[in-house]
Amino acid sequence: MKSLEAECKHSGFTLIELLVALVVLLVGVMGAAGLMVRTVQQEVEAYQRLQALNILQDMVDRIDANKAVASCYSYGANGATFGTGITEFEACAIGSADHQARVAADIQAWHLTLIGVAEQDGSGNSMGAMIGARSCVVQLSAIDQTYRVTVAWQGLNDTVAAPSGNLCGKNQFGSESKRRTVSTIVRVGDLS
Repeated sequence: MKSLEAECKHSGFTLIELLVALVVLLVGVMGAAGLMVRTVQQEVEAYQRLQALNILQDMVDRIDANKAVASCYSYGANGATFGTGITEFEACAIGSADHQARVAADIQAWHLTLIGVAEQDGSGNSMGAMIGARSCVVQLSAIDQTYRVTVAWQGLNDTVAAPSGNLCGKNQFGSESKRRTVSTIVRVGDLS
């Protein structure tokens, strides 16, 4: 009978073995949870970049559709900024009344898209796809009619700083390593 009792005492898990197994399991679960959080953050960053590229393409298309007064989109050589923190816009003073109205409507549409008017939370507050989104249109050459169109926003995590030559949104998002930008150069064809 004693041999059967001795055998039963050593056949189960001890409390120490159980605690070690739980610690190992807990470390694995915490690692998986951290990986899931990082994956969600990367998905949000990718979504923000996709939204920025869509807005950028819309801006390029609208400038291209109103070529006769393309300089109005950049306020001439001054450069124009739209989106978060911007409340006033310059009126276009060249071209026909139709051209001027189209520029004003395009700028207003970009501004509203950047501040997220189309997306609202349950309380009716605007919440765009990108944090602090803004865009800049800069005339690079009046003679060649070239413009740099940029969309800037705040990313979730630190990464390498945005290119130093592109000033859109510079020092607007706390750390420069959180500033994200997408840009393109637009060259308006000669209409003559």
